Amino acid sequence: MDIRDLTIKTFHEGLVNKHFSAFEIAQDFFKYIEEKDSEIGAYLRLTKDMALSEANKVDTELAQGKNLGLLAGVPIALKDNILIEGEPATAASKVLSNYRAAYDATVIKKLKEENAVFLGKTNLDEFAMGSSTENSGFQLTRNPHDLERVPGGSSGGSAAAVASGMAAAALGSDTGGSIREPAGFCGVVGLKPTYGAVSRYGLIAMASSLDQIGPITKTVEDAAILFRAVSGKDEMDATSVAVKSRDELLEPKLEDVQKLKIGIPKEYFEGGLDKEVQAAMDQAIKLLKSLEIEFKDISLPHTKYSLSVYYIIMPAEVSANLARFDGIRYSRVTNYQLPITKLWDIYFNQRSEGFGKEVQRRIILGNFVLSSGYYDAYYEKAQKVRSLVKEDFENAFKEVDVILAPVSPTLPFKFGEKTDDPLAMYLSDIFTIPVNLAGLPGISIPVKKYQIGSGELPVGFQLIGRWWREADILGIGRYYEQSVNSN
Repeated sequence: MDIRDLTIKTFHEGLVNKHFSAFEIAQDFFKYIEEKDSEIGAYLRLTKDMALSEANKVDTELAQGKNLGLLAGVPIALKDNILIEGEPATAASKVLSNYRAAYDATVIKKLKEENAVFLGKTNLDEFAMGSSTENSGFQLTRNPHDLERVPGGSSGGSAAAVASGMAAAALGSDTGGSIREPAGFCGVVGLKPTYGAVSRYGLIAMASSLDQIGPITKTVEDAAILFRAVSGKDEMDATSVAVKSRDELLEPKLEDVQKLKIGIPKEYFEGGLDKEVQAAMDQAIKLLKSLEIEFKDISLPHTKYSLSVYYIIMPAEVSANLARFDGIRYSRVTNYQLPITKLWDIYFNQRSEGFGKEVQRRIILGNFVLSSGYYDAYYEKAQKVRSLVKEDFENAFKEVDVILAPVSPTLPFKFGEKTDDPLAMYLSDIFTIPVNLAGLPGISIPVKKYQIGSGELPVGFQLIGRWWREADILGIGRYYEQSVNSN
């Protein structure tokens, strides 16, 4: 048995059939991480004692004859902007270098109830701001398929951990594509749920009207299992909603999937795609048509404004959310420029020394668009156009059930290729951002199976569903994946 191939489903089957113990598998994962992560850089820190203790507890309960859920003992990685009580939570920023979480995020509480095993906290772009994980305040994370290329961002550490076999599954967060893009770049599955389907309580906020926690897994089925476990209404998050159609998430029927109609938005295929990405999209569409799923051309005319709208609304919310990191309430950066003679010196040094360039850029931009004289011209207008983007999707879903699009216009790019050109970096998320603006569910699925070391770079395609209809995109994804695996 190779632990790198373990999925949530195969782990559960092996555990209950006593082919291995949860403790043994946890030990094997830590041994493999020790060997492999020096070249990948997926983890910021490991939670070994916690993991082995929980794995031992699972083995004890299994020996006592207790029924175990699908996630019991499963080795899971967590993006380091999700809080675990008593553990460091840095959001990959020096400003939180010394911070320890005072409580569990709701998703952590839910996974603890399922007896999941947490391997450690993964790297990300600082405060989840980036598309390549090059903006981390601590280290680079490399794409397992090509160590000279980025894993995508901002959940690059989680995607790289799953793709390289250093975790059976992971959680990330998605504000403008931060689950789907790294999943696409690393050749794994990434689900961004409907806004409100998963509680954000205990997620270090970036942009509160856009952020959403979701799973990164090796299979679509695993994404459904993990989503089902963490979703639902939470009294600690007023935006959370009780998720419908929970039962059909795990057992989609082919006849139901074949009743769905997939829309192809012309604005997403009018040019600008790498030739390899275009060829992969054609391949995915061809396979889905072989499943006897009907396709229809549609239009999303305000898509072209999505990037501009996002980079007004998101920085505005960033500037508000990050105002709390002032050197007073949370951990303080210690390498201040002395002397400190007044309160302003603390603020100035804390934010100058603690925040990286990309975070500072977005805070400044956010303060500008919210400032007197510019609020109406920028922020208010952006919110109105956001409504038009959402209206486009509402109109499209009168004709189709699901929308297919690329995840990214390019293949995974090399380190440094876009760091000097923020606009080029921002364009990496041009196909994922509209989903967050509208609050829709979206999933990134590998076009085919990509073997690490083959020299072939992964490409993902994106399925976008109606609000609260994760079951539709997961169902299509399941049968697509089965067809790929059978070929």
